[in-house]
Amino acid sequence: MSAPVTMLARAEAYLAERRRLGFVLDRSGSLTLAFARFVDASGHEGPLTSAIVLRWAKEQAMHADPFTWAQRLNVLRPFARHLTDAESGTAFPEGSPFGRSKRRVPPHIFTPAEVDRIIAAARALPPVFGAGPATLPTVLGLLAATGLRISEALSLQCGSLDEAATRVTVKHSKFERTRMVPLHPTATAALRDYLRTRARLGPTDHSAPLFLDERNGEALGYRAVRRAWLRMTADVGIVPRGGHRFIRIHDLRHTFICRRLMLWQTEGADIDNAMLALSTYVGHVNLGDTYWYLQAVPELMALAGGRFEALALQFREVCHD
Repeated sequence: MSAPVTMLARAEAYLAERRRLGFVLDRSGSLTLAFARFVDASGHEGPLTSAIVLRWAKEQAMHADPFTWAQRLNVLRPFARHLTDAESGTAFPEGSPFGRSKRRVPPHIFTPAEVDRIIAAARALPPVFGAGPATLPTVLGLLAATGLRISEALSLQCGSLDEAATRVTVKHSKFERTRMVPLHPTATAALRDYLRTRARLGPTDHSAPLFLDERNGEALGYRAVRRAWLRMTADVGIVPRGGHRFIRIHDLRHTFICRRLMLWQTEGADIDNAMLALSTYVGHVNLGDTYWYLQAVPELMALAGGRFEALALQFREVCHD
């Protein structure tokens, strides 16, 4: 009698098929595999059950909130549908036992002084961190100056920079879109400084990773950056002002977008045209994702409200005349 097929084997076959169809499945693939290992380790055999799914969603993220648990369930739904087609008796939790799985909460918008404190803390990191005192300040400074996603920054190669380091080509963006990102002179200067150090860390050929792990000279990974970020932010003591319980690397991207919008609002720029340019620059697929900031960030709401009041006053004066 043959041994039963493990959940991990089923998950690996499912993900392989999806990837052959062109799906990337980075985070969702990792979570699906984590779930499968959990199921096998628990001794569960037979078809998938709602009980084992709920246990994994909650027990393996015990310190998270129901929103996170709901997200984890959402990730598993396609895999559960696949199992349903292949194995009778498969069950998955109905409805939304943990509530909504999609939401957007206000981000933390860093002040310029807070960004300076973070960069200073990155320079003071001990060399035991792969994202060390030479590389991490450059990575975080680039995020703050361009609004790149951390995944985009870590995917950059030496050839992604033009010869003068005045612009960077982002090829591995969300949905695999490619875009060219012009750099502010301060970002160019910082990258040139880093490149001089980078030459001592490893090869600088066209396809070599731009940012290297300072311990081993390999491509810098997100895990090392996150570990260093958690160490730094615990020391700088910045109190979160958004809807999250802690400040996040991604808040540097939010800050770039919001500061640019605040500047345009203050200058009285044509926001609709400006929004289109900004959406392209930061790699938003949906223009609505850029407009979201106008309603999510109190500072932007206040500026927009002030402009509306000024326009309304002008309108009343014209009507009165």
